[in-house]
Amino acid sequence: MSERIALCWVRVYMGKNERTVAVRSELKTKGLLVEKGVKISKKQSIDELSSRGYGVVEDDELLLTVYEALYLLDKGMLEVRDKKSKKVSFQELLQLYEDIDENAWAKYLTYRDLRGRGYVVREGFGLGVDFRVYERGGYGKETAKYLILSMQEGKPITLGDLTNVLKRCQSLKKELILAVMNRRGEIVYYTVSQLTIK
Repeated sequence: MSERIALCWVRVYMGKNERTVAVRSELKTKGLLVEKGVKISKKQSIDELSSRGYGVVEDDELLLTVYEALYLLDKGMLEVRDKKSKKVSFQELLQLYEDIDENAWAKYLTYRDLRGRGYVVREGFGLGVDFRVYERGGYGKETAKYLILSMQEGKPITLGDLTNVLKRCQSLKKELILAVMNRRGEIVYYTVSQLTIK
């Protein structure tokens, strides 16, 4: 059972003085762990999360990627259960993600950092990039401005691979950003562009 607590008004009594205060609470929902990610079935939760740029609607259900589910789980907005109705912890979900993607931690930290800065972050186009990032307030109105390639410090990428990704991004008229997780777990962003010397 999922619940949504919307904007509500609370009366605060302070001796003889009384005032009304707006209190906003976040969406809280439950999801089922499946092979491709986490599925949410409740219509109200699907609409709320989808409008905020989370998941993909398939067959009247919302499918969250593992990094989206990790983010929502960390924020206390999602409870994940497996097919046996056992609650899945953040660490268990992260371990499952790391089993399928060796760069899982760097991708999650990049996703969390960008979401924390107010950007809507969607899955990449499959062009060697991890994420599409929309300008603040631009999701649903305009296309993504940035394509993000996340990586870990000390794990190199070949110049040829980087050049191929850059050319694909330029053909889409998008800006390529490298999100590098340093040894302290911080994300540092670098803009990648082509330099032509004449």
